[in-house]
Amino acid sequence: MPSSLPPMLHLDADDVVNIVQRVGLSRCIAGIADRIERDFCRWPQFDKSARVACHSRDGVIELMPIADDREFAFKYVNGHPKNTQGGLPTVMAFGVLADVDTGAPRLLSELTLTTAIRTAAMSALAARALARPECRVMALIGNGAQSEFQAIAFRDLLGIRTVRVYDVDPAATAKLFANLAEQRIEVIVCQSAREAAQGADIITTVTADKVNATILTPDMVTAGMHVNAVGGDCPGKTELHADVLERAAVFVEYTPQTRIEGDIQQMVPDFPVTELWEVLSKKAPGRTSDSQVTVFDSVGFALEDYSALTFIRDMAMDLGIGRKIQLIPALDDPKNLFGSLAAESAHAATESAFA
Repeated sequence: MPSSLPPMLHLDADDVVNIVQRVGLSRCIAGIADRIERDFCRWPQFDKSARVACHSRDGVIELMPIADDREFAFKYVNGHPKNTQGGLPTVMAFGVLADVDTGAPRLLSELTLTTAIRTAAMSALAARALARPECRVMALIGNGAQSEFQAIAFRDLLGIRTVRVYDVDPAATAKLFANLAEQRIEVIVCQSAREAAQGADIITTVTADKVNATILTPDMVTAGMHVNAVGGDCPGKTELHADVLERAAVFVEYTPQTRIEGDIQQMVPDFPVTELWEVLSKKAPGRTSDSQVTVFDSVGFALEDYSALTFIRDMAMDLGIGRKIQLIPALDDPKNLFGSLAAESAHAATESAFA
């Protein structure tokens, strides 16, 4: 009899949209944030490594692996800022969950929409641990595909009520303004990043250009601010002036990866940082005073995608969404892979004889 393969669940983009619409975006953000926090608090249980990246002139393609003693996960993701000129997203992604014991894949899922949700969830989770609790105003610099998710996540998890927005592309800001019109968030359109930062408790930078940019300078940062630096996520791509980092307490996801890809790539190799899992696990302090400036230098880490994949899988199974696919051939004899081709050839020959 054919080998007993575990079922593999396939979730395409429409399936994930269906899940988000039925569960609700706010509940998905909160659920993924809770899952990330739970998984970060068991950080030592995971086999971790920096992602593998293939860089080209216009972008990067990456694989992001991680595993605990039960499940292996990876995400395929790209970052190509010029894609929007040709009608393609800047970021496209899919992910896999597999059994560690057998290596059998159990889930294949879209991760483009899911990555946007998990990135916002991660930002808000970090800010909840690092920012002052009374924060109500956020500057949002970079109004592209990630911006609405960031605004909603900070509204729900931190109580942000006003976002001061700026983008070099006025159409992106107009899109953001329209999308947030019914979201119970006051949106103030600004004419520069400097103007957006004025009066903000939190500054989120989420720009897309693959350049060593200086979006935020020290004179734009005031005592007690929290900076959520999301856009600097590969070698040669930064958003913060080095002096902003020098004057702040800096927190990261996975230090070996962030030193290569984050804003701290411009600092000396032993520049002091604290990994966020240490704060969430109460092994290290976060903010130590109301006047301290904190920076979350976020580049995205595979554990966050593992958390998002397990959340989406569980929601799909609860709601009966998705379909089973046979990605791996079912064999009468697991050692006879060639024989499966012979059987297919015989079947095709029989059909041809009766044609």
